[in-house]
Amino acid sequence: MKLKPRLRRNPRRDQYTYRVTWSPEDGEHLGLCAEFPSLSWLASTPEAALTGIRKMARAAVKDIEGAGKSAPVPLALKHYSGAFRVRIPPQVHRSLALEAAEQGVSLNRLASAKLSS
Repeated sequence: MKLKPRLRRNPRRDQYTYRVTWSPEDGEHLGLCAEFPSLSWLASTPEAALTGIRKMARAAVKDIEGAGKSAPVPLALKHYSGAFRVRIPPQVHRSLALEAAEQGVSLNRLASAKLSS
C-alpha cells in the first residue's frame, strides 16, 4: 500500500523566522518570531523555547486564518528589490557625498559598504 503525502492547508505555517536568546530579566531562554513581534515564549532550555514559539506562531496563524484574514508572509519568502529610502540630515548627506568623491566611488556604493559592515 502506497502512502500519500500529507498535504498541509497552509505550507507557510512553519517557514517563519525564529530566534532563541537568553533573557537575563527572566533567567530563561526566550523564543521569538520575527513575523509575529508581539509573541514570545520563555523556557528553561533553548530547545523548549523554540518549540514553544513555533507552537504559538502556528496557533496565531490558525486564529488569523480562522478569522478570514491572511497570515504574514514569511520573511524568507518575500521578494526584496534591493532599494529603500533613508532620510538623513543634510550635513550627513554632504559628508557622505564628500567621502564618496574622495574614494572615487558612488554615494550608493559607499552607503552600501557602510551598511553591510
